[in-house]
Amino acid sequence: MLSTGDSLAPSWLVEPDDVNALATGVWPASATREDAGEIVVGAIAATELARTYGTPLLVLDEDEVRGRARGFHDSFAAAAAEHGTTARVYYAGKAFLSTAVARWVSEEGLNVDVCTRGELEVALAAGVEPTRIGFHGNNKSVSEIERAIDVGIGTIIVDSAIEIERIAAITARTGKVQRVLVRVNSGVHAETHDFLATAHEDQKFGMTFAEAEIAVARIRELPGLEFLGLHCHIGSQIFGVAGFRESAARVLELHEKLRAGGEVPVLNLGGGFGIAYTSVDDPTPIEQLASEIVTAVADGCAARGIPLPILAFEPGRAIVGTAGITLYEVGTTKNVHLDSGASRLYVSVDGGMSDNARPALYGAQFSARIASRASTESPVLARVVGKHCESGDIVVDHEYLPGDITPGDLLAVPATGAYCVSLSSNYNHVPRPAVVAVSGGRSRVIVRGESIDDLLARDAGISTIEGAR
Repeated sequence: MLSTGDSLAPSWLVEPDDVNALATGVWPASATREDAGEIVVGAIAATELARTYGTPLLVLDEDEVRGRARGFHDSFAAAAAEHGTTARVYYAGKAFLSTAVARWVSEEGLNVDVCTRGELEVALAAGVEPTRIGFHGNNKSVSEIERAIDVGIGTIIVDSAIEIERIAAITARTGKVQRVLVRVNSGVHAETHDFLATAHEDQKFGMTFAEAEIAVARIRELPGLEFLGLHCHIGSQIFGVAGFRESAARVLELHEKLRAGGEVPVLNLGGGFGIAYTSVDDPTPIEQLASEIVTAVADGCAARGIPLPILAFEPGRAIVGTAGITLYEVGTTKNVHLDSGASRLYVSVDGGMSDNARPALYGAQFSARIASRASTESPVLARVVGKHCESGDIVVDHEYLPGDITPGDLLAVPATGAYCVSLSSNYNHVPRPAVVAVSGGRSRVIVRGESIDDLLARDAGISTIEGAR
């Protein structure tokens, strides 16, 4: 039997009593393991999905997405109503955006956030009302702003003084008025990977409070801009509410100060709510998040003697993340023995960093289970790796898998609904996989997978060579 390699396992990784078990909260609620041992999601067996659509394959549980979108909408609406205000919830499209997903979340009452012309066009193509779209980004081009204003976008989140003048020039030319929020840095940042922390001052997003005061004064001078309020985002994959509470308290200081010069009807506290990627992750329930964050803002306003503004929030990962499962086929396995006497089983799959760049970018942790069968073998410490020519091409850095995992097995990696498709690439000229939605025993492609012909179609040199023949 292979060594479990305990000396290589990180302290947080717990050897499972049942190597076939699906950790609650990491997988979609519909994911189960049937009597024959296969994983089923949306009432469809993983092996059937793999046979129909091939691997790698991202499977997205539509009911999970809709349920979590509805949960955020209802929880924040209820919490706001308790304190005499209203709440707007925007789906952060950067997590994963397609026309299908945009329709799902908008039908469940959510607005949509975009940060590029491409994301804007996807939302519009999905039929999302422009007034229900917010436009983020630290470097919106003139053409992007023109398009947003032309379609009647709801809000533009201003990120710099230069952007104010760009918007002003366009509204002066078109005679339109654009509503804007000003993004500020509260000085509070999430205790996550440095690349994910976005509210400390030494980074590209937002303005300091002093800069924001100047920006708001300028906006109020311009007839083509309407100032709605402040926006602040403290990071991503955040558990608990302490960071949100502290950030809100600081932003309310500026909010109160700005009220001396006019109305400040909206306060947007961003998103970043965490999800479970492994069995040890313990994200805060949606209802608790909503209640405690809104209460904190209400208490802060009461202490200052100011009315509670309309509140806005921007969950993305927390809505779509746990709805996604990526299916891979195992290609090779290799037991690597170290001088210490420990060993680790390397399991190579037919995808990798081209369909999930998060481990390489952030050191993100994921889980994995065999999806095509159950196993009675003891667990061994494993690392799931991709097929790309990079030693950092890791899909799951640390996991216990059955010792009899073998080529041809179907492997499922949960919690891949957020950022995997958004960050996907054609590294090593690997086609990007399809995205399939499942619900109630039915499946359909919502994002078409790429073929080799798709890859070659972009290579302008091919037509030149063929024309010379």
